[in-house]
Amino acid sequence: MKIIRFLDTQGKVQIAAQQPDGSARLVEGDLYGDFRVTGKTVSIGKLLAPVEPSQFLCIGLNYRRHAEEGGVTPPQFPVLFMKGVNAVQNPGDPILIPTALPSSEVDYEGELAVVIGKTCKNVRRDAALKYVLGYTCANDVSARDWQIKKGGSQWCRGKTFDTFAPLGPCLTLTDEIPDPNRLQLKTTISGAVMQNWNTEDMIFDVPALIEFLSGSTTLVPGTVILTGTPHGVGMAQKPPRWLKPGDTITIEIEKIGALTNPVKNETA
Repeated sequence: MKIIRFLDTQGKVQIAAQQPDGSARLVEGDLYGDFRVTGKTVSIGKLLAPVEPSQFLCIGLNYRRHAEEGGVTPPQFPVLFMKGVNAVQNPGDPILIPTALPSSEVDYEGELAVVIGKTCKNVRRDAALKYVLGYTCANDVSARDWQIKKGGSQWCRGKTFDTFAPLGPCLTLTDEIPDPNRLQLKTTISGAVMQNWNTEDMIFDVPALIEFLSGSTTLVPGTVILTGTPHGVGMAQKPPRWLKPGDTITIEIEKIGALTNPVKNETA
């Protein structure tokens, strides 16, 4: 099942299940509890990010080829950083290049996002996927100058500007994705393919990440885990390919769909 979150024609936030014919049926109840798909077909006014994250837990350097392109030894344990929930952006809405706290090195990172559906702690990897509600596309937008040169050795400043976490276009539930580490992922900028790889190249697969992140730590429903990006990021291009106003970037993942956002300068 594919779930979308949207504004209806009256401006009310609604949740619906996408149907094979392209229509959408209203969902009632709590996605993290009991919910049901009704027979009511709804009209979509504006597509929103499919979930409102309770927190973002993000993994760096989690693809073998990406570590190689950066000349970095694969880590012994998952590399964890965080984004603020302020960074969420809807499908179709712009990624804003910071101008008040300016950045000239804004990069893209196409990623598989995992949404936790049940409270969990100290989960073993063989049970980890039982706590997943579903998966969506994500763009871990990164201001590399603030991440690397001006962030005081911490990544968060460069990762958590407004609009730096687009999510969408839908949440594909686990019934359609039994194995999240067999998905093709592609990133294009204005039609040019920049990343085209498979989630099987993760150093730490999704069950391993959930086991690690839940160790001595409670993961609450709505936790969004960004699982890392494959090789082909802008920083690794020669010369670097930074995002600029006028670009359109699309993250496409098998069995989920395509998340597209234009790029603009921040104006206020």
